[in-house]
Amino acid sequence: MKRINILCLFFVLIMACKEQNKEQVVEEKEEIAMNYASFGAEIDANNALTNSEMTKKFQNLAVADTLNTKFSATVLEVCKSKGCWMKLKLDDGSEAMVKFKDYGFFMPKDIDGKEVIVNGKAFVEEMSVDEQRHYAEDGGESAEAIEAITEPKKTLSFEADGVLLKE
Repeated sequence: MKRINILCLFFVLIMACKEQNKEQVVEEKEEIAMNYASFGAEIDANNALTNSEMTKKFQNLAVADTLNTKFSATVLEVCKSKGCWMKLKLDDGSEAMVKFKDYGFFMPKDIDGKEVIVNGKAFVEEMSVDEQRHYAEDGGESAEAIEAITEPKKTLSFEADGVLLKE
């Protein structure tokens, strides 16, 4: 009988610990949800690279290399037409051009200067003159600035499947 009581007590303690862990996980998810607006695939802020870490990763990529990753950065610019792309500031003064996987979601157009966490695929590409001009037009550049684009450009790019916008 004594063994049964000890087993019952042990079982009750284990169940109590499991319930406490479930509550803690729910609280952590609610805290993340309160601090960020989510776009695209559901992601979390855990294990996101810092801006400086991502800058180093981009420096080590060659044209056509890809890297699945998640990092945080400040938004420099968003497409003023639909919110269909954004540019993120990197530590070395360069910028990463972010597009959204399969145009499955868009970002608000008024988030310049806000912090985001993007999850997806980083890569380096050679951007054509026509594509550069298209993005310059979407960004509201002047006709003179658009016409001044005459050469392809090596671009740090990112295809995001999910974005968290810090509120």
